[in-house]
Amino acid sequence: MSGRRTLFGVELDPLTMDETVAHCLEAVRDGRQLEIGVVNAAKLVNMRRDPRLAEAVSGCDLVLADGQAVVWAGRVLRAPLPERVAGIDLFLRLLGEAEAAGISVYFLGARQDVLDRMLLRVADRFPGLKVAGSRNGYFDDSEQETIADGIARSGAQMLFLGMTSPKKEIFTAAHGARTGARVVHGVGGSFDILAGVTKRAPATWQRWGLEWLYRVLQEPRRLGRRYLTTNVSFLLMTARELIRLTPSTAPANRSH
Repeated sequence: MSGRRTLFGVELDPLTMDETVAHCLEAVRDGRQLEIGVVNAAKLVNMRRDPRLAEAVSGCDLVLADGQAVVWAGRVLRAPLPERVAGIDLFLRLLGEAEAAGISVYFLGARQDVLDRMLLRVADRFPGLKVAGSRNGYFDDSEQETIADGIARSGAQMLFLGMTSPKKEIFTAAHGARTGARVVHGVGGSFDILAGVTKRAPATWQRWGLEWLYRVLQEPRRLGRRYLTTNVSFLLMTARELIRLTPSTAPANRSH
């Protein structure tokens, strides 16, 4: 694997989707644990405000560019990343690979009704998939160890966490190893998309980095202000970093 790229003080792995999937399958085969962290513009902004989130993401074995804006910023700031590795796309690829290879999976997250709908759709799409277990994402911090032990008892080799940040990152950092899962991947709102509760942006919107806008149009009152704030902050972060990296071109003072 080529060396990591540093972006806003965060080390990212310059991997393609295919390379990432290969690393995950190797981890299962070799009995190693691989914790996957993904970052988009909003998360990079929030990592500056939340030291626990920053520590949890940075502690992952792989940190990937989930957002197109992160890939663009990498190009501008001379920390090039080969492509966006969207969390939901990686999730679906791994489900397909798990079905083909007989790898067992566990789903943790979402409301119970959403989780039930997602499980039905997953069973329809991946009929040969071995589901070791599932649990909704509504629990107190005091229950985390018990939940991790339950996942370990299930024998699941891949664990997918459909929870929001920073809850999924903090759970992974604190209890990922305890679950015994070989691949631990936080997939955010992917359970809602697979369940049909929310729609994913069309491919054209994704290519232009407008997935966030598509989400805002679906839930303007809940997400509008949040995305506007984080996007502006991310642009400012990128501009400041570009200024810092650009050597001064001002002529030196000369005495006459």
